[in-house]
Amino acid sequence: MGNRVFALFMLPFLLFCAVPVQAAEKEERTWQDEAIYFIMVDRFNNMDPTNDQDVNVNDPKGYHGGDLKGVTAKLDYIKDMGFTAIWLTPIFKNEPGGYHGYWIQDFYKVDPHFGTMEDLKTLVKEAHKRNMKVILDFVANHTGYHHPWLNDPAKKDWFHEKKEIFDWNDQKQAENGWIYGLPDLAQENPEVKRYLIDAAKWWIKQTDIDGYRLDTVRHVPKSFWKEFSKEVKSVKKDFLLLGEVWADDPRYIADYGKYGIDGFIDYPLYNAVTTTLTKRDQSLRPLYDVWEYNKTFYDRPYLLGTFLDNHDTVRFTKLALDNKQNPISRTKLALSYLFSAPGIPIMYYGTEIAMNGGEDPDNRRLMNFRADDEIIQYIKKLGELRKQLPSLRRGDFTLLYEKDGMAVFKRQYKEETTVIAINNTSKTQKVHITNEQLAPGKELRGLLAGDLVRSDSEGYDIIINRETAEFYVVADKTGINIPFIAALVAVYALFALFLYFAKKRSKRTT
Repeated sequence: MGNRVFALFMLPFLLFCAVPVQAAEKEERTWQDEAIYFIMVDRFNNMDPTNDQDVNVNDPKGYHGGDLKGVTAKLDYIKDMGFTAIWLTPIFKNEPGGYHGYWIQDFYKVDPHFGTMEDLKTLVKEAHKRNMKVILDFVANHTGYHHPWLNDPAKKDWFHEKKEIFDWNDQKQAENGWIYGLPDLAQENPEVKRYLIDAAKWWIKQTDIDGYRLDTVRHVPKSFWKEFSKEVKSVKKDFLLLGEVWADDPRYIADYGKYGIDGFIDYPLYNAVTTTLTKRDQSLRPLYDVWEYNKTFYDRPYLLGTFLDNHDTVRFTKLALDNKQNPISRTKLALSYLFSAPGIPIMYYGTEIAMNGGEDPDNRRLMNFRADDEIIQYIKKLGELRKQLPSLRRGDFTLLYEKDGMAVFKRQYKEETTVIAINNTSKTQKVHITNEQLAPGKELRGLLAGDLVRSDSEGYDIIINRETAEFYVVADKTGINIPFIAALVAVYALFALFLYFAKKRSKRTT
C-alpha cells in the first residue's frame, strides 16, 4: 500500500514539472536532419572470432578485431543516442596491415578482417529497419603500397610518377604527388576514371548504401569529381557525397561544391572548436564567425559535417587534458554546440566515453563499452531535442550575446524559436536579452536542465552555471492554469478519501 500512496502523492508534482516540447512538423527528411556516428570498423566491436587473424590488441598499428557484425550488434546503442546515420572507414580489401582501410588492394571485395559481403548487406538492412542511413568511406586518390597494378605493365600509366608533395599549396603537386608514399592514381586516365566510377556505382547497387564520405578530395582533379558525382547520383536518389577537403580556407573548400559534392567536413570549424572549447574562459565568437563565412561561401552550408575530432586528429579529450580541464564537462559543452548549431554533427566513436588519444594511431584505440555513461546520457538528451525541434536542424542562426565565453544563440524555423545558452566560463553568468532580440511577453522553457525564464518589461534574464548549456523554446507564458489547478484539487480530494477509507477499514480489522 505504501508504494501506491507514494505514487498517488507524486502524481501532481510530475504533472507540474512536465515541460511540453513543441512537436516537430512532419516534413520530408533531408541530410541536414541527420546526425552521424563515425566508426573505425577494426577498433569498434568484435563479434566474429572467425575473422580474427593477425589480431593483437596490444599493437596500436595492428588489427584489434572489430568487424561488420560488431557494428550491426551496436546499431541500437547508436540509435538510442540520437544518431540517424553511421559512417564507416573503408571496408574494401586492404593489403596486410591496413587495419584502418586506406591501403586498398581490391576495390570490389570486403576485407576479410571485417567480414563478408553478406555481413555488409545485413548491416545496411538492419540499419534501414531502424530508419538509419549508412555511409561508406570511398578512396579514389590512391591504392595500397603494394597494389598488384604497380607490377602490371599494362597499367603503368594508371599511376602518377612517384614524387613527394613539397608545396601543399601547389595544386598540381597536391593532385599528382604521392601522399605518405601511397601510389597516386591518375584519374585523368579514362581507364582509371571508369574503373573508380564503376566500382563506386557497384557498391551502391549491391548493398543499397546511402552515401560516400570521399577521402582526400583535394588530391584528385575537380574534373574527375564532376563526372563521378553525376554518375554515382544516377544510381540512387538523394545519395550523399560528403567530401574531405582538409584546408583552413572555406573558399578553397567551397569551390569543390561546384563539381557535385554535396557537403564537406568542416575543418575551419574544427579549428575554432579546438581553440575555444578545450578550455574555459575562451570567447565563443570564433565559432559564430565560421558560420558567417560558411553562409557566404557555401551553396549548402547546412550540409557541412561538424566534429570535435576524428581518426586523423588528436582526441578532443587529450586536448582538454593538456589544458588541465575536465574532459567530461568540456565534451558535454562542445557537443551542446555541435547539436544546436547549423550543420550535420559527426561524432567519432569513443567521444561518448571521453576516450583519450594523441596522434595517429593513439587516437584509434579500441572502444570500451563498459566505461562511464555520463556523456552518453547527455548525448541522448541532445539527440532527442535535435529530433524534436526542427529549428535545431533547419533554423537560421543568430548570435544574441557573447562576452568572454558566455554566449547566447537564437535559431528560428517557421513559428518555432529556440535559444541556446552556452557558458564557457569558470563562473555562473547572468545575461540580459532585450525585447528587440526576442519577442516580448513570452517565456523560455529550458529543455536540458529544466530552467524557466519569464520575460519582464525589459526582456529576459538568463542565468547559466559555469561550463553548462541550456536549450530553451520560446513559448507563450503559462499564466494561471485553471484546468491544472482543478485537476490538482481533485487529486488531493481523492487522496484524502483514500486515506479516510483506508483508516476506516483498518479500524474494522482490529
